[in-house]
Amino acid sequence: MAKNKAGEQTLAFLRVPIISTWGTVVGPMEGEGPLGDYFDKILDNNLYEGDKSWEESEQKMMQHSMELALEHAGMSSKDMEFYLAGDLLNQIIVANFTARFFDVPFLGVYGACSTLVEGLALGSTLICGEYADKVGVSVSSHHDTAERQLRFPTEQGVQRPMTAQWTVTGAGSYILGSSGSGIRITHATIGKIKDLGISDTNNMGTAMAPAAFDTIKANLQDLGRKVSDYDLIITGDLGILGLSVLKELMRAEGYVTDNVSDCGVLIYRPDQDTHSGGSGCGCSGVVLSYLLKQMVERRYLRIFLIGTGALLSPISAFQGESIPGIAHGVVLEYC
Repeated sequence: MAKNKAGEQTLAFLRVPIISTWGTVVGPMEGEGPLGDYFDKILDNNLYEGDKSWEESEQKMMQHSMELALEHAGMSSKDMEFYLAGDLLNQIIVANFTARFFDVPFLGVYGACSTLVEGLALGSTLICGEYADKVGVSVSSHHDTAERQLRFPTEQGVQRPMTAQWTVTGAGSYILGSSGSGIRITHATIGKIKDLGISDTNNMGTAMAPAAFDTIKANLQDLGRKVSDYDLIITGDLGILGLSVLKELMRAEGYVTDNVSDCGVLIYRPDQDTHSGGSGCGCSGVVLSYLLKQMVERRYLRIFLIGTGALLSPISAFQGESIPGIAHGVVLEYC
């Protein structure tokens, strides 16, 4: 077996990457949620002043979040040896347009809402392989850009079913380093596509839950661990319904679920009426900053973060295709 591999699906980072700093920008609804105090910048509305489109504002959010992360690290963009970024829009235009401003080697990443963890896993691999000492990772989503592309234009006022989730307006950026203090990424578990035939685009949490369960099982088996070996196992955006499905799947195979949660459940209050909670790249993208601060305060020492993605497109949905789910995980440890 390759020396940096543990089991079938898990990478072991022997040169352990460190998440040294981060920056987050969120919309007003996210700022009003229970985690609002943990975000760096809260916008007054979903448009930056002077912007003509939501897409333009989402790009500025991603750029601003990376500028904040660099500022916190005392770095300039030139200090990044590689920049990995992704979003939900066609051809990942938010990431591509943001990369124009930094003039560093760029890899565009797409895994739907699993993109953050995919980026962290790839960035960690670059550091572990001694290809880089500093890597930047960014993701974003925006409620209004996602609705326009993937569902219905906001202005149309289509009623949402209770299984639907609310796309987070948020951007998160993270600086990975080969040395220094911070939260370590010790392992990454690369997921497999799981598709149980669900085609309802308003129930993507349920569609992604089997992939999340499969990745959790793979991580535990590859590393010889139990659920209780983690202080928290948290998925990216299964939402309220998807999380309940995940817990049912886990309990059916004898796993305890007391320490299992979801970023999409945490980011909004129940009275904010998001129906089944939050979703989008920006969901885990900004909630991770909250989790890292909890780790710095030693409330959690080891977390397994699983990014969950529904790998559909508007065309595949219109043609009635089922929704393939993907889930990648990274193990975060306080050092």
